[in-house]
Amino acid sequence: MTMEPKPEILAAFEAAKGFMPVGEGLALYAAAVDAGRLGLPLLEVGTYCGRSTILLADAARRAGVSAITVDHHRGSEEQQPGWEYHDPEVVDPEVGRMDTLPTFRRTLHGAGLEDHVIAIVGRSPQVAKVWGGPLGLVFIDGGHTDEHATGDYEGWAPHVADGGLLVIHDVFPDPADEFTGQAPYRVYLRALDSGAFTEVSVTDSLRVLRRVGTGI
Repeated sequence: MTMEPKPEILAAFEAAKGFMPVGEGLALYAAAVDAGRLGLPLLEVGTYCGRSTILLADAARRAGVSAITVDHHRGSEEQQPGWEYHDPEVVDPEVGRMDTLPTFRRTLHGAGLEDHVIAIVGRSPQVAKVWGGPLGLVFIDGGHTDEHATGDYEGWAPHVADGGLLVIHDVFPDPADEFTGQAPYRVYLRALDSGAFTEVSVTDSLRVLRRVGTGI
């Protein structure tokens, strides 16, 4: 089974708004195809405009499962006005706040993947509390504060099925990256230290871990 997306899927990924480089996207796609063999949903925390969702959705389509993506669509800390990653194109002028949901929907529609995605609009910890079933993959790509990264991990890692994958984005070990990747790095270390997960691959700031034990 090929672990790479078709050219049209990769082109849709590259054309979408977002921050994930192609190399990390290919690693995410390979992980999603791998996890899809479990026959369980693939879940992403942190939708933004759907760039990485395209890859999860296509892998889910191949496996005959659903891709689920969770986001409040108001933007994370570093995407607010005055910050480096702010994009005024995704501000709702009527309410004066970010709203990435319309852009996300257009992204999925353009890629022909709407039927394979369940989009949940809400805050990750609240959604996790009401989530009931096991997941083949959990991709943590939400807020970069310790509060948000830890909340995403504690909320969703318990749902990763035995043999399933936990994928963490923006893992930066260098303390100079305190505002962009130190919190995900601490969550990554916690997952390894738990003994519940073992590392499968490292691609730049993307870490893929497999559940091999219980707990988090």
